[in-house]
Amino acid sequence: MSFKTWVRGIVTLSLAAPLAVVLSPASPASAHGWITSPPSRQDMCAKRLVGGCGGVEYEPQSVEAPKGSHLCSGGGGFRVLDNDSKNWPVNSVSSDVTFQWRLTAPHRTSTWEYYVDGELFRTFSQNNSQPPSNISHQLSGLPGGRHKILAVWNIADTANAFYNCVDVEVG
Repeated sequence: MSFKTWVRGIVTLSLAAPLAVVLSPASPASAHGWITSPPSRQDMCAKRLVGGCGGVEYEPQSVEAPKGSHLCSGGGGFRVLDNDSKNWPVNSVSSDVTFQWRLTAPHRTSTWEYYVDGELFRTFSQNNSQPPSNISHQLSGLPGGRHKILAVWNIADTANAFYNCVDVEVG
């Protein structure tokens, strides 16, 4: 191969590479969101405060499954979150607590639901709009004692929701 042919090949590749990047299909977002305060079970896994979490420690934002579940995993791939006998740290909170979400891909949202020990406690409507990347909800009047709070983020334009469980001691 002559030097001239080699240089022409390098120039062609240099010009084609940016075009290939622009024309290649975008990957779908693989990240979504989770509760960071008080720390959810997946947040505890991501911070390595609980061991044996499997892949959820790398993807706390990905606990997604079809709507309607009352499981911490939503019935999806991160079943370790459903294990109530695992030594999940318990957050001490008052009867009024703010739940802070970190959204890495904010989807249009219908509602946010909060269940206390399996019973619907409060629903917040998002009116099918896209939430900000950091959103919080205030729950007031939580009953005293130890509880598992399931928070469900219902996406407006898919059949899926995101699931988070937070273990709390109220009072």
